[in-house]
Amino acid sequence: MNMFNKRTKIREIISKQESQTGITVMGWVRSFRNNQFIALNDGSTNTNIQVVATLGNFPDELIKRITTSASLRVYGDLVPSLGKGQALELVATEIEILGDSDAEKYPLQPKKHSLEFLREIAHLRFRTNTFGAIFRIRHSLAFAVHKFYNERGFVYLHTPIITASDAEGAGEMFRVSTLPLENPPRDEDGKIDFKEDFFGKATNLTVSGQLEGELGATAFGEIYTFGPTFRAENSNTARHLAEFWMIEPEMAFCDIEDNQNLAEEFIQYLIKYAMENCADDLAFLDQRLAEEEKQKPTNERQEFGLIEKLKFVTDSKFERITYTEAIAILLDSPAYKKKKFKYDVSWGIDMQSEHERYLVEKHFKKPVIVTGYPAAIKAFYMRLNDGCEPGKQTVAAMDILAPGIGEIVGGSQREERLDKLVARMEEMHIPTHEMSWYLDTRRFGTVPHAGFGLGFERMVQFVTGMGNIRDVIAFARTPKNCEF
Repeated sequence: MNMFNKRTKIREIISKQESQTGITVMGWVRSFRNNQFIALNDGSTNTNIQVVATLGNFPDELIKRITTSASLRVYGDLVPSLGKGQALELVATEIEILGDSDAEKYPLQPKKHSLEFLREIAHLRFRTNTFGAIFRIRHSLAFAVHKFYNERGFVYLHTPIITASDAEGAGEMFRVSTLPLENPPRDEDGKIDFKEDFFGKATNLTVSGQLEGELGATAFGEIYTFGPTFRAENSNTARHLAEFWMIEPEMAFCDIEDNQNLAEEFIQYLIKYAMENCADDLAFLDQRLAEEEKQKPTNERQEFGLIEKLKFVTDSKFERITYTEAIAILLDSPAYKKKKFKYDVSWGIDMQSEHERYLVEKHFKKPVIVTGYPAAIKAFYMRLNDGCEPGKQTVAAMDILAPGIGEIVGGSQREERLDKLVARMEEMHIPTHEMSWYLDTRRFGTVPHAGFGLGFERMVQFVTGMGNIRDVIAFARTPKNCEF
């Protein structure tokens, strides 16, 4: 008799808490003690189910094969447990080994492992409680993204992953080519001849779906993208990845204030969704973080526990300040006066993570939205603010800064005035003839419009309390590292 279509997930058993006869569970062995108590986990929850293999009921040959990480099919009755630690246990009448595991060679021994070690065996780290919790939360947040925009009538647009345009003008892109590396075709000037390439021109992996998103917004009104994004930035830090996921809504008939309102509502919605739907996993990570904090010197400990921090963000109005006000606060700060900042502070700088975190964690003690950045440090498509002081031209940009990680959202009202946009592109040496398709949105019925990008991994990092972004994506892509 095939029992595979009858499997009951452990999560379902835990949530119902009812005795049952004749049920089948399948999962991996976490531990096996006294030759009769099996802790079985199927990945649907961090909670194991205790399987009782009554002594004498199963052949020794089978018992020997019940090792850490072996996979089993167990059939039996769910009954109230007499032991501590669980309300119900599964008394097995049938045990079938689906896959053996050599416990001596299995790298995940039942003990505490460092996150660095687990990164080296990222293909197996999902089987630990920490990573089980992180990736179930990641799934919930991804689902909540689509739910949020769907409820508000946005159209989900799949923007291209291979593109010929550099949306950010940053130039830190991965080249896509089928030309032979050892001997590429060259033109008369000796430069690589991309006319011979697959697409007939130089192409790259996308750094943002925004420009194409604007095309969608000026037809549907409101769109969002949610897809992989690539930056060939040589940043070996705990908050940078070369391949990450980004959510980018783009809204017509929308200004910088509407943009801030949507972003704040969006962040609070995602956190609330995770708190309602991943309570067990968040409680586990909250406990994990509390233990980690105890190891730190008192002055380095975070003020809030994980769940406390999340509630604080869902229950607080975000502080809204201008870039000019932010710089004034930093210049007046004890940290600046005592030369605690590694990077200098003056009007015109691109604020560093240490500055952003000071504003959020020390000064306001809540998420902060900064607007009105200097035009010189922002992208060409951001709307120039009117009535600026000479030499202090600002744009209608906004960054949302969150405790623990700094910038989590970057966005702006877009420059909808054709003449101003063209002048800005020329000033920044962006070829207008190649971007004619983009400028058409300003030629044929332009509208005030705005949008932002939220780095999905930074959001997952914030919600899970993980210190390193490499621990919230399945397989991290970073400088000199492309394993698995």
